[in-house]
Amino acid sequence: MDQVAVTAMAPNDIVEAARLDARPRPRRLLAPLVTGAVVIIGCGYLWAVDPNEPGHYPLCPTRALFGIDCPGCGLLRGTHDLLHGDVAGAVDNNALLIALVPAAIALWLLWLVRSWRGYRDEVTRAEFNRRNMITYVSLGVVLTFGVIRNFVPFLSSGV
Repeated sequence: MDQVAVTAMAPNDIVEAARLDARPRPRRLLAPLVTGAVVIIGCGYLWAVDPNEPGHYPLCPTRALFGIDCPGCGLLRGTHDLLHGDVAGAVDNNALLIALVPAAIALWLLWLVRSWRGYRDEVTRAEFNRRNMITYVSLGVVLTFGVIRNFVPFLSSGV
């Protein structure tokens, strides 16, 4: 029987090599720019059409079926308030907007810069573990918020 040697990876070991994207720059930029344009168009529609008025947007399935707020309940109303400059109203509808909007903008900008450069740096074991931890903590925060907001009155979606 063959024996397999198991070695522990050091924090500086490379788990993903650096990559060069050979596609031309306009092709690399297509996805982030189209995504940005779609978000701007969607925000324009959301700015013009108030989600507080019934009939324009679908009901949240969790709210309709179970009568509880999911982590995303109030995001449309909060984004509408944010687009109109009402930060307090946005936080009242969904407190996660304060974290989600800057994070989404930062991630989109990172995507745009990486697409512009066409080069992706190598990923070490330590960087890989840090990214995983950020993902797990973010998911935990969203799920915890989804549970807690149904028990704390001022965290509800305002419906």
